[in-house]
Amino acid sequence: MPQSSQYFPAVKKIRYEGPETDNPLAFTHYDENRIVAGKPMKDHFRFAVAYWHSFCNENSDPFGIGTRNLPWNKSTDPIENVKYRLEAAFEFLTKLGVPYYCFHDRDLAPEGQTIGETEKNLEVLVNLAKQHQRDTGVKLLWGTANLFTHPRYMNGAATNPDFGVVCHAAAQVKAALDATVELGGENYVFWGGREGYMSLLNTDMKRELDHMGAFLRAARDYGRKIGFKGNFLIEPKPMEPTKHQYDFDAATVIGFLREHDLLDDFKLNIEANHATLAKHTFSHDVMLAAQYGLLGSIDANRGDNQNGWDTDYFPTNLYDAVEIMMILLEHGGITPGGLNFDAKIRRNSTDPEDLFYAHIGGMDTFARGLLIADEILNNSEYKDLRDGRYRSFDSGPGKEFAAGKLSLEELRVHAIKHGESEMRSSKQELFENLINRYIR
Repeated sequence: MPQSSQYFPAVKKIRYEGPETDNPLAFTHYDENRIVAGKPMKDHFRFAVAYWHSFCNENSDPFGIGTRNLPWNKSTDPIENVKYRLEAAFEFLTKLGVPYYCFHDRDLAPEGQTIGETEKNLEVLVNLAKQHQRDTGVKLLWGTANLFTHPRYMNGAATNPDFGVVCHAAAQVKAALDATVELGGENYVFWGGREGYMSLLNTDMKRELDHMGAFLRAARDYGRKIGFKGNFLIEPKPMEPTKHQYDFDAATVIGFLREHDLLDDFKLNIEANHATLAKHTFSHDVMLAAQYGLLGSIDANRGDNQNGWDTDYFPTNLYDAVEIMMILLEHGGITPGGLNFDAKIRRNSTDPEDLFYAHIGGMDTFARGLLIADEILNNSEYKDLRDGRYRSFDSGPGKEFAAGKLSLEELRVHAIKHGESEMRSSKQELFENLINRYIR
């Protein structure tokens, strides 16, 4: 463990103490080695900490400077500060007891004056991160490139109308892929923060989408060439900072991957707050990706019902957690992805312990959700009730139709022969009450 207790001296290793504990720096439900549905609880989640929110974010917003004192920013040399930040991150990760972290390239190392200098900065920090990983056993869930902060990307990266900018983005992704492979990253993420448009008046949408497909294929080919064996992931989001982003939601991304022949290598990284911004529920996008075999990983956070932007609150909604864990249990889990807390503490949460409280709350919420979901799926009538709604497709003509064996004319004959179907209740209230019955 790096220089023990240098940055979070008041916090010891977070332990499981059970539901009866009144210790806010302990888990009440997350018992990592408890066996649930045939495997340890920790393997259901593969929890990860978001490097950018937890260690780079000073709690600034468009209306004010940061409120958070980051004790690792103690040098006038930016390279020294990012080294201190790395020490603090691994102290936090080991005390919290999570197995993974995630980063953008610019979180780990600052940009230099030239591409070569930038790559050198990243190489230095990757070597240090690799040592910290060896010392602690913490691993990299995924890496990514920040292709949205620098002014050059104001009109997009892969979709930029200037070829020179596309080349800069390619150089950056190459270096981020090199770093991810060097650190044993299990996935690589693309989030198209500015891959979209503000106005169609000056946009050739088809051309930009084709360029994005070409860019992703080139990145895939390079990743495979250097030995990356994991999943490439696309993270859907409908808008913000652009008016319209091309990776709008799970369905849009699946269609894009199919159109550009990327389904064999790419899956989806679903973020809760992005799904709700697209006017879906969190479970909607997770279910869609899972049912198509394309769920790669999850960014666990939540939005604000009264605030229509990407608030990135820590996830404490138990209903969401139960629904997500029911989906994961029924669809084989999330490996080699995980649950990454792409969430930030609030602007008025300024103590070092607040970062622990936030992650503990999220981990306990999902652990409790797993236990409830497992009980519902194994001890209730939930699956029979749900599957019963589709029973007419399990045999006879219904089964033939589902297999594509009945023509429109044959379906008409069936309708005439059997007349109007009996109305059958969807029993929505019963389903909702059933979930409530197990949340206790």
